[in-house]
Amino acid sequence: MSLSPTPRHAADHLCPPWIGRFLAFNPLRRLLYAPGSLLANLVAEGMTVLEPGPGMGFFTLDLARLVGPTGRVVAVDVQPKMLETLRRRAVRAGLLDRLDLRAVRGNTLGVSDLAGKVGFALAFAMVHEVPDAGRFFSEISAALSPGGRLLFSEPSWHVAEEFFQRELDAALAAGLSVESRPRIPISRSILLRKKA
Repeated sequence: MSLSPTPRHAADHLCPPWIGRFLAFNPLRRLLYAPGSLLANLVAEGMTVLEPGPGMGFFTLDLARLVGPTGRVVAVDVQPKMLETLRRRAVRAGLLDRLDLRAVRGNTLGVSDLAGKVGFALAFAMVHEVPDAGRFFSEISAALSPGGRLLFSEPSWHVAEEFFQRELDAALAAGLSVESRPRIPISRSILLRKKA
């Protein structure tokens, strides 16, 4: 039995690059979500951070600043065009050396090499795009270090409460537990922790 909220073909529901560009460069979105302040208490210097579905990097460059020169942000996406724009932005910002950009295929994050090494993961407005939430959260859980955290957030205008609950159930089944329910505008959000 799959824990996927809704079985579907992955290519049918991905955010297209033109929307990715709008999301990455929208100044109103930066005011609404303020990546630096939203993530400052969750990310520490020297940390390894995992960001699946970064798109063109709305949060990625802020994450790279927060982990500092000794940290690393692993950004995983199935759309090479998104990662290429993110790479160019990182070069311009002087942050490329803090990023590990990975283009993946199929139904995997391709992060088995990170097992137990990730202190924080961010899944922001993207879990509804994955074809199998159970597998997704299992891979995140395996990558997290004991006590590592995952901020999981979905747009409330796009993801119904029932759908979000099914995604959350998949995360709990993967060994994550609810730490808190942060208030993020226009979102359904949960901060999860891997059991120590």
